[in-house]
Amino acid sequence: MLFVKTAELKAGMRLARPIYSKEGVLLYERNSKLTSQSINSVRNFGLIGIFILEPAEPVPPMTKDDIEFERFQTMNVYAIEDELSKIIQTKRAAKTQVITANVIRSYGHLDKKINFVQNLRSKEDYVCKHALNVAILCAMITHVMNMKLDEQLETIIAAIVHDIGKLMLGKSAPERLADAEAVESFEVQGFDLVDKAFSSNPGVKRICVQAQKMQSNFEKGVYNSDIKLVSGAKVLLVANMYDEMTAMQFEGEPASEVRALRLLLENPDVFDPNVVDAMIRSINILGAGSCVELNTGEKGLVLVQNNENILRPMILTFDTNMIVDLGNEMAYGDMEIKDIMKTMDNRYVIDTEALKRSGFAFEEPEYVEVPEEEGYVPGRDF
Repeated sequence: MLFVKTAELKAGMRLARPIYSKEGVLLYERNSKLTSQSINSVRNFGLIGIFILEPAEPVPPMTKDDIEFERFQTMNVYAIEDELSKIIQTKRAAKTQVITANVIRSYGHLDKKINFVQNLRSKEDYVCKHALNVAILCAMITHVMNMKLDEQLETIIAAIVHDIGKLMLGKSAPERLADAEAVESFEVQGFDLVDKAFSSNPGVKRICVQAQKMQSNFEKGVYNSDIKLVSGAKVLLVANMYDEMTAMQFEGEPASEVRALRLLLENPDVFDPNVVDAMIRSINILGAGSCVELNTGEKGLVLVQNNENILRPMILTFDTNMIVDLGNEMAYGDMEIKDIMKTMDNRYVIDTEALKRSGFAFEEPEYVEVPEEEGYVPGRDF
């Protein structure tokens, strides 16, 4: 799967992800082929680019929840972009409460984990897509932690606006994000702007400032135990770090979910273990079907998650075809997962019936097929 900018689209390319309008209406399905006319339509939509399938790549599996996640992202990234621009221009918040309510409605009451699949990002949408992803993570974490509604609202609002200072860098923002001094200067200006836009709710700025200061100190190798974080700042700190590490980077490769999670778990003085645990209980990490590499050099397939210790699931080794329960530390205490093996899409279909026949408990995912009803033909031109 590749992310291709609109200017580089060519007829015959196949869509890897569905395309939605700003209102969330499905416009084009997966596996549809681009034509000259449809490329012009995509440009008219104002899309930065779209996801396309490589020539021999099959359509990746997606569940109903995966599709809803993408639809929700599409709608709300535009909303956040508009809202942050208006705050910069007017120093007033107009629809932040509405966006926050939408996030809570969709992800602040879940009783199950979701596939938090990272989308490729462009220079133009990086800050706003990051803000949305952090807000979604904060909604799920605060729900699992049973935080009061006013604290949950405050935390998600802070997630939406915490990086507004980076937008104030202007058109050169993507290139200047590596300039730590410039970013820190504009972050301070951004917090002042947040203070004015949310003057009736000073807790929003407090959350943003505390989380930013703690992360900045951590990245500089400085730990200040005098910083007493409020609950919202603890949540924002974890969500922000996780998304920053696992999302597309301007330079270098993104960290895997395992590497990001291990960093959070290994620094409990910075990243609150209760918050990290709430995130683990909110998103699928090392789910069944994930391919992993062990510290022994062996590679394997995750069969069953370990809810007690997410980094020690039950796996099937490729070389020896043996089932290894890493949760049994008496037998396999020296073995651990080194990292995730990436594939083109990092989403897998596993034979759940075979697992059930072998006595493993498994929740059946509801994969959505490319529609064929109502005259739709996979691979059609549009």
